[in-house]
This record gives sequence, C-alpha cells and structure tokens, in this order.
Amino acid sequence: MKFKHRWFDLPLTLAVGALACAWPAPRTAAAEPDPRRDLVVNIVERVMPSVVNIQTAEIVEYRDPFADLFREFWGPYYRNRPRGTRFSLGSGVIIDEEGYILTNLHVVRRASKVTVRLADGREFEAQPIVGTSRRDVALLRLIAPAGEQFKAIDFGEDNDLLLGETVLALGNPFGLGGSVSRGILSSKNRRPPIESETLEIADWLQTDAAINPGSSGGPLVNLDGELIGLNVAVHREGQGIGFAIPIQQVTEALSEIFTPEVQKSRWFGARIRWGSDTLRVAEVDRDSPAAEAGLQPGDRVKEIDGQKPRSFIHCMLLLAADHELTRLRIARNGEDQALTVKPGTLQDVSRLRLGLTFQEMDNLLAQQFGLPPGQGLIITDVERGSPAAQAQLEAGTLVVAIDGQPTSDLLGAASLLVGKKTAEPTVLGLLAEERRGVFGRLRQVQVEVKAR
Repeated sequence: MKFKHRWFDLPLTLAVGALACAWPAPRTAAAEPDPRRDLVVNIVERVMPSVVNIQTAEIVEYRDPFADLFREFWGPYYRNRPRGTRFSLGSGVIIDEEGYILTNLHVVRRASKVTVRLADGREFEAQPIVGTSRRDVALLRLIAPAGEQFKAIDFGEDNDLLLGETVLALGNPFGLGGSVSRGILSSKNRRPPIESETLEIADWLQTDAAINPGSSGGPLVNLDGELIGLNVAVHREGQGIGFAIPIQQVTEALSEIFTPEVQKSRWFGARIRWGSDTLRVAEVDRDSPAAEAGLQPGDRVKEIDGQKPRSFIHCMLLLAADHELTRLRIARNGEDQALTVKPGTLQDVSRLRLGLTFQEMDNLLAQQFGLPPGQGLIITDVERGSPAAQAQLEAGTLVVAIDGQPTSDLLGAASLLVGKKTAEPTVLGLLAEERRGVFGRLRQVQVEVKAR
C-alpha cells in the first residue's frame, strides 16, 4: 500500500520537521583518556625503537680498568655460555638514521664480531668505528642495505640537567626485549675533567633508576625523550645507585674521536661539537687546513658543499667526502661567511710538526725488519734543517712509539702530534740494530725531537 500526503497533512508535517530541527541532538560521550597511557609510557614508546641489544661472537681476555665491572655484571652468563655461541654484553642507542650506534667501549672492546638486535627483532652485523677508553664511549655502524634508515634518538643540551628531575634508564639486555627503569637524577658530575685522566664515578651522573645487567651502554633520557646520559653501571656497594656518562662528555668524546681523519685519512684540522640543533667549531689545530681557511672556534657550521648537515654524523661524512676542496658556509657573530678548505694528508702533520714523513709498514717492509705488519712506521723522508734533522734522524728508521704510545698507523701518529706546541718535546721510540760480533738484535732507543 502506498501512502500519499494529503494537502491538509502538510502544515502538520512541516511543524513536526521544524520542531525536530530545533531539538538539540543527543550528546555523544567524549572518550575518556586512558589513565595508563601517561607521559612516561609515551616517552618509552617513542624512544625504545632507538635502543638496541649488542651481542658478540667471541671475547678476547685481557685486563683493564673495566675488567672487574665486566665480570661482576656478566660473570655468570660469561662462564656458563655454550661454546661457540653468541654472548650478549650490553645495550646501545641509535644516534643517526644511517645506523650509527653509541655504546660503552667496555661493552664491545672484547668483541671480535659484533651483532646488533633492534627493538623490532631484526639483526645486523655492526662495524666498530672508533672508541675512547678515557671516556668509555664507542661508536658502531650497522652493516645494512643501502638506503636503510633507522630511528635515531634526540640529544639533550649539554648542561640542561635538573637535580631531582625524573629520568628513565632504557636498555635491551640479553636480546630479550626492552627494559625500562624510572628514577630521579640524584647527582650531576661532581668535579671538572682532568686532561688525560680516565673518567670515573665522580665524573658521571648518578641516578636511582636501576641500571640492569645488560643495560650498560643504553640511554638515560629525560621526560622530553632526550638523551642526557649513557648508562654505565650500578655501584657494587650501593643499593639502587646507578651511573651514566653525561651527554656533555658524550658529545665531547664524539668530537674528538669521530673526525674526517678517522674516516678517510684526510687532515681537516678542526673539532666540531654537536648540540641539540647546532654544529659548532670547538677547536682548530694550528697550521691545519681549517686554520689556513680561516675557520675559528665558535663558528657555527650551516652548510658543507651546498648541503645542510642534518646531524653531527652527517656533518662528518660531508667533511670526509673525497673532494679536492671543501666549501663551508658558517655563521660568525650573527653573519654568514663562506670559507674554502683544502684538506691535507695525515703525513702533513708529522712534516709540519717534526720535519719528517712517515709510511705505514706493509708486509714487504715487515719482512725486511723481521716484524709482524703494523708494528711501527717507517721514516721515508727527513726535511733538511728540520727538528728531525737536528736530532739526526734518517730515512729508513722504524718508529714504534711516540711519547710512550705504540704507533702503528698514520692516524695514531697524527693524533699524538697534531696538538704539539712550538718547542714542546716529542719522544720517539726507535728500533735500532745492536750488533755483537756476527750476531745482531733490534732494541728500542729513544730520541727527543722538539716540535716547531
């Protein structure tokens, strides 16, 4: 049956329709926030993809300042591990989307092979890049397919630390998944750093957030989700007391150990510090290519060869690019300036400081000296009238140590010589042949050369 409106029904229909339009619609109840999803949960979800587990295939035994800590933390797991299987040492944190990872040096120093497990369960082999025992910081890079990008953590400001603020210690111990502990910042570092001295408890951040075994090398973050420290260990005699390397020491260590010289053996001659959103020149070597170009401490790096560095790691990769000239745009005193740097070689450092040129010892040279490869550097040239010439050094001499430090490559020699001041003595350890009748032997002698 079909119903039709009759003409006298129309006013009633319009009235009912108007009344329906005027009547307020029923309210929809607003979704109540989940009381469990607080700020800490959100921070953990944001940061945890950057936290990794670090595993090793082999451990080489030797004694160092961290040996006791190593055995205390991982002794039971170390002693009972099946032969030939991986052994999980600690954690790390991704600091660049290209797959660069920050961890403690004592976590990876004993490893002959490093495997990294991400928070999502994927595994990659990692290549150790560089480390420093003085600050216990190491840098690794994931060996991943080209174009693969990873979730990187944000860095906090160097001195933006509030005593008593809530902090989170994150890790991925033993590859079993993420670990989180919560506490407060109990103490900041309590003494100024001393040059060439190994850092210890007095230099670290203290927190009551538990740093679990295997979480060493993981990040300590604030409630902005920013990295403010690198977890080290718990105090062996103090209950609930943990320590972390402050972010200022972490960024200082990176600026010292990850340079264009480390990557491509090109002498740039300046250290650049990483802030939360700035790349600032911290130090410039005298007579270096950077100094010759006019770069100064305090300059802010804005562009390198037309590209804006997105991070400290990206900045170093751009500076290490194989270009004859490197063009910089820097900011100084509020004004932009253009500078052009012509990178040198690591041999330039020893030539400028001492007047001699080194060559790394290859297999053929090692056979001639009857030594394993990598046991020293060969002097290939001595500049006439130089400090090296005045010390009666000659080409063909084998240098095995500089200032008491074993020297096996050009990078190591350059790092020891680059900061020398004029007239500062440099002690070279040389291997000289000592003959007794028809028999001869090599012995080490020391020669002092003053830097120029």
